[in-house]
Amino acid sequence: MVGKAVAGKSVADNAAAGNAAPKSAAKTAKVIVSIPQLGWDRIRPAQVVLVSGTEDFLAERAIRMLREILRAEDPSLEISDLGADDYGPGELITLASPSLFGEPRLIRVSGVEKCTDAFIAETLQYLESPADDTYVVLRHGGGVRGKKLLDAIRGGLGNGIEIVCTELKKDSEKLDFAAAEFAAENRRITSGALGALTSAFSDDLAELAAACQQLMADASAEITEVTVEKYYSGRVETNAFRVADVAIAGRRGDALILLRHALASGADPVPIVAAFASKLRTMAKISGARGGSGQLAQQFGLAPWQVDRARRDLQGWDDRGLGRCIELLAQTDAAIKGAGRDPVFVLERLVGVISTRGTT
Repeated sequence: MVGKAVAGKSVADNAAAGNAAPKSAAKTAKVIVSIPQLGWDRIRPAQVVLVSGTEDFLAERAIRMLREILRAEDPSLEISDLGADDYGPGELITLASPSLFGEPRLIRVSGVEKCTDAFIAETLQYLESPADDTYVVLRHGGGVRGKKLLDAIRGGLGNGIEIVCTELKKDSEKLDFAAAEFAAENRRITSGALGALTSAFSDDLAELAAACQQLMADASAEITEVTVEKYYSGRVETNAFRVADVAIAGRRGDALILLRHALASGADPVPIVAAFASKLRTMAKISGARGGSGQLAQQFGLAPWQVDRARRDLQGWDDRGLGRCIELLAQTDAAIKGAGRDPVFVLERLVGVISTRGTT
C-alpha cells in the first residue's frame, strides 16, 4: 500500500513504488476470502449469511432450511423480508432493532444484485456491529452490482458465511443431486431409474426435485425404471435421450415412433442429435476399455452408472458399426444446422442406421 513502510525501504521509497504501479493493478486485485464458503446443503446460522450464485432453486431451498433451523431453536422467530432493489433509507436498522419481547429475528433480503446505493451504504454500516439474535440473509444472484458490499462480507466484515449456489450444468452434477434427494430419505433407487429420471428433467432442477419427492411419496418399494416410466411416461418418452436409448437398443420401429412423437410435441432436432452424440461418444470411450466401473468413470470423467449403461448399450455392436454411426452422426448434425433441406428425413435415417447398429 502507498506510504506503508516495508523492511529495508523508506516510506518515500514505498510511496514512489506505489505511484509507479499501474492503476489497473488495484482494480484487478483479488479480495482475500476470509469467511467460510459452504454448499447450499451445509447452511447454518450466522449473523450474516451471503447466499450467492445463479441457481435460484438451490438458494431458495438453502434459505428455507435456515428458517427451519432457526424456528426449531426458537419458535418465536420473527421473520421479515426486504427488497434491496427498492430499499428505503433506514429499513434495515429498523427491522434489526430489538423487539419488545426480545424474539430472534431473521431478515431475508432479496435482489442484492440490483441493490440501491442507500442499501450498500447502510448495510456496510450495519455490518460494523451486527445486532444480537439477528440473522441477515443477503441473496445475490450474480453480476457486479453490490461488489463493494460482497467484497467486504467476504473479507470478514460482519463475521458471516457465504452459501454458494452455482448452477448445476453437468449431467453428473444433476445425477448427484437427484441421488442425494433419495439418500436423504433413505430410499433406494436403481441406477437406471436415476439416470432416466435425471434425463427426463435435466432442463429444470426444481422439476427434478419435485419428481424425486413425488416418487418417494407415492412409491413404496424400490424405485426402478418401470416406476419412473409409470409416473413420467409422457415426459420420458418425448425426451431426446429416450429416443437414443431405444434406437441404440435396436428397436427401430419404437425409436421412429418416439422420434415423430417428440418432433410433433415441439422438440428441436438439434438436442435430439446431441443426445445421440452424447450416448455414442460414451460408448466409443468404453468400447475396448478394461477395468471396473469406478476406475473407468474416473479415467473418462463419467459417473459409474454411465459406464455400466454404456457397457449394456454396446452389446451387439462392433467397432466398424460404431464408427459408421459416428460418421453419420456428424453428417446429420451438419444437415440439421443448415447443410441439408429436410432435418426430419436425416434424423429418421440416423435412427434407422443406429437401430441396425451400423450394419445398413
